[in-house]
Amino acid sequence: MSDRLNDKIAIVTGAGSRGPGLGNGKATAILFAREGARVLCVDRVRERAEETVGIIRGEGHEAQAVAADVTRASDCAAMVAAAERSWGGLDILHNNVGIESRKDLLDTEEDEWDQVLAVDLKSMFLATRAAAPALAKRGGGAVVCVSSVAALRGHGRTAYAAAKAGVIGFVRSVAAQLGPQGIRVNAIAPGAVWTPMVENLGPEARERRRRANALGTEGTAWDVGWGAVYLASDQARWVTGQTLIIDGGITITTREGSLGAP
Repeated sequence: MSDRLNDKIAIVTGAGSRGPGLGNGKATAILFAREGARVLCVDRVRERAEETVGIIRGEGHEAQAVAADVTRASDCAAMVAAAERSWGGLDILHNNVGIESRKDLLDTEEDEWDQVLAVDLKSMFLATRAAAPALAKRGGGAVVCVSSVAALRGHGRTAYAAAKAGVIGFVRSVAAQLGPQGIRVNAIAPGAVWTPMVENLGPEARERRRRANALGTEGTAWDVGWGAVYLASDQARWVTGQTLIIDGGITITTREGSLGAP
């Protein structure tokens, strides 16, 4: 590896996978560590975070696990404090937590709307607000928030698309506010990446999603993780308020067939 994050201290939320396989947060945490960062792996279920930590430590890198619900301000403050207590500061926050909703406007209940907006958008507000002072103390840093191409295309998943579009608006607003402190804030919009979150869609949907993008290949969590490495690194030192689309070209096509959640 190239040590692009050497001596950096990073928090990755949603760093565990909800089932067999590799989610975006898990892949990102592993790649951050391979690139030289010390990684605080945060997940609502501690065992999931510990599994990721085990992989990182097994490769000879440094990581710790923390259980936190990032829809709660107190938990966000606690995870930042844990990074500062363990390693003396914070340089990178990767906001990865998200849940899906596949319901359209008329089928979406109010409680489901509230839950999706809380997990997919409010969590990023709370985590970034908690992390900003710690990042500023180090002279700046990077925040990366995971959105989705659902924010950029017409989709039937009303709450999910709205939340992910909100992430992009949040990133642009906060990048302008935190830029004078040397804090860069960017988003990643993944396409139809195959992760444990969409495993239940089945093989037919998986093949349909693969065919729908311009490259005709399946995206993985590693693809999203490498994008996060770039945005978190000094190679992106002059990049802020932007959305990096990682989608195999699905947003430039008119092909049918990608109805599953990215």
